[in-house]
Amino acid sequence: MSTVQLGLRENWQQFLLLVIINAFVGGMVGLERTILPEIAEVDFGIAAKTAILSFIIVFGVVKAITNYYTGALANRFGRKKLLTLGWLIALPIPFILIYSTSWNWIIAANALLGINQGLTWSSTVVMKIDLVGEKNRGLAMGLNESAGYLAVGGIAFLTGWIASEYGLRPYPFYIGVAFAVAGLLASWLLVKDTVHHVQAETSSSRLPRLKNVFWDTSWRHPSLGAISQAGLVNNLNDGMVWGLFPILLAGKNFNLEQIGTIAALYPTVWGLGQLATGKLADHVDKKRMLFRGMLLQGIALLLMIHATTFFHFAFLSITLGIGTAIVYPTFLAAIADYTHPQQRAESIGVFRLWRDLGYAVGALLTGILADALGINWAVGTIGGLTLLSAGMILWRMRP
Repeated sequence: MSTVQLGLRENWQQFLLLVIINAFVGGMVGLERTILPEIAEVDFGIAAKTAILSFIIVFGVVKAITNYYTGALANRFGRKKLLTLGWLIALPIPFILIYSTSWNWIIAANALLGINQGLTWSSTVVMKIDLVGEKNRGLAMGLNESAGYLAVGGIAFLTGWIASEYGLRPYPFYIGVAFAVAGLLASWLLVKDTVHHVQAETSSSRLPRLKNVFWDTSWRHPSLGAISQAGLVNNLNDGMVWGLFPILLAGKNFNLEQIGTIAALYPTVWGLGQLATGKLADHVDKKRMLFRGMLLQGIALLLMIHATTFFHFAFLSITLGIGTAIVYPTFLAAIADYTHPQQRAESIGVFRLWRDLGYAVGALLTGILADALGINWAVGTIGGLTLLSAGMILWRMRP
């Protein structure tokens, strides 16, 4: 076996390949971002917000559980096998979305999408951290998450435009067929596993092992617990934006192309911003970054209650994207800072379990609030919870 070296420069070819694959992963989510709530109302006649958001609830729960098992099984089966399996599961998703004749088929497609995202995104995260070592974790996560969420934003815009020109189905979903095939072939034929990089880092690591990875990452360890709750709240507000934002904008008489533009601004800024914030996380106190990012998100969400014009919503969508860009790569880099290399994949899996359960909690909570009290109450409640989460980071997390 050749000598294993850690570092971005030393492993740039595999790293770049994984960045491209993660763009395909994000693109699979972007397929639904703009048009699925519209399909619920137009094609299936579903009006209740809780029912429409059911696809996000299923997606969030399934992805969260898959995240956990991807982390727990990564050392046993290898990252590459889990990544390839995730793309195999993606193959039928676009066809189900195209040909479904009931909302239950949409729910089934999102269960498969949750498994796909948990296996593929978690694997690419862990493999990139394995490759770069301690020095460039923030940069690695910035590049990884940037590729994924730029794809989410770009495909959300593209599908919104295609739907406005050619209809809600089938044309927007043909892109997903190409992503699934390309992701499978690249993962199967080109990706190399990173188990030897983990072994190399383990030999020099001085980090103590966690006594119980699940409970320590979930809450017991002050810093890991603070990061995990913030991850849950971050995706809680993202789940609300995903499900209710198109409906909120449609209620203010924006057309589908305008909705697609506003919906795409948030993940696009989120994606681009991580190119800078990921590297910043390697040099600046991560506690400070997480607090400020969550604070900015909460303020943007509360101001959305009073927005009326296209400019207002575009500005607040950009602001929300900046706040999310600050925290997203920092979450993962910080988790890696506090965990032993041999426990890192499992700890990241636990964090991503709680983070992506936020999708389900956010969709369920905001759906109930929107149906009972109106969309403004739902948005305001989530904004307040996001501000409370920022306070929790300030209180519990160690610098």
